[in-house]
Amino acid sequence: MSLSVHQVSVAVFERMLGNLLGVLDKAAAHAAAKKFDPNNYLSIRLAPDMLPFVNQIRFCSDHAKRATARMAGVEAPVYEDNEKTFDECKARIKKTLDYIKGFKPAQFEGSETKPLVVPAGVNKKRTWATAGDYLLVSAIPNFYFHVTTAYAILRESGVDVGKDDFIGAQPPAV
Repeated sequence: MSLSVHQVSVAVFERMLGNLLGVLDKAAAHAAAKKFDPNNYLSIRLAPDMLPFVNQIRFCSDHAKRATARMAGVEAPVYEDNEKTFDECKARIKKTLDYIKGFKPAQFEGSETKPLVVPAGVNKKRTWATAGDYLLVSAIPNFYFHVTTAYAILRESGVDVGKDDFIGAQPPAV
């Protein structure tokens, strides 16, 4: 079985960002039921040296849109990191979803074998032998780290979410 770059990237980002929106809806409902402002979630951290919830949302959004753009050979849009409300975090995720849904599988053909240079590190650039390496070794793991951390912050805060909320509905068994 072969998988396309689109299936491994855009399809994964779409699914997980959609699931994250569902988790955020549950968090908003939890806040309403407990009679507190859902904006309180924005500054919560799992540990003192970790970035807060709002940054986790920004970073999972950034990794999804940048990886998608890089794999398609285009520049990613720049979003201002100015979310100050829970609803603005949801809007950022939705904007990212709208962006990545605009890509077609044909835009990624052959991209996995091409070298890729991304802005990072001491020299302000990191050269990957292939864009496929970048996608599998950096972009997807970083994306999952930030989605998982956002989920964990809400779970630790008492939001009633579980594995099914994180993973989403499974296709029927054959």
